[in-house]
Amino acid sequence: MSERIAAGRFDAVAFHTALDRTRQERGLLWKDVAQQAGVSASTLTRLAQGRRPDVDGLAALVTWANLSADDFVRRTDEPRSQDTLTKVATHLRGDRNLTPEAAEALEALITVAYNQLANDQPE
Repeated sequence: MSERIAAGRFDAVAFHTALDRTRQERGLLWKDVAQQAGVSASTLTRLAQGRRPDVDGLAALVTWANLSADDFVRRTDEPRSQDTLTKVATHLRGDRNLTPEAAEALEALITVAYNQLANDQPE
């Protein structure tokens, strides 16, 4: 019996968005990110253009931003929206900056918006 190998792709746009959010939260310029993460400015420019970083650049940036590279790998054999709301809820409930009530309120808002907007998208 042969194992099925799942195909996937790295979502560089989502990764750049997450890096930018971290950069803004820390009040840094992109040149500061490059210096602190130990990557070249051109690596960050390529990411801003939607291109993927090399593996060493990826490792440096996920470490700097305290992210998981797994969060940006999109399996091509599963639906786009699979478990999206579950993942969002998990992150919200694990956020130390939010009370349980605040996390629940945000989850409710996001769920309504997601369902409304997802219904407008072609499958």
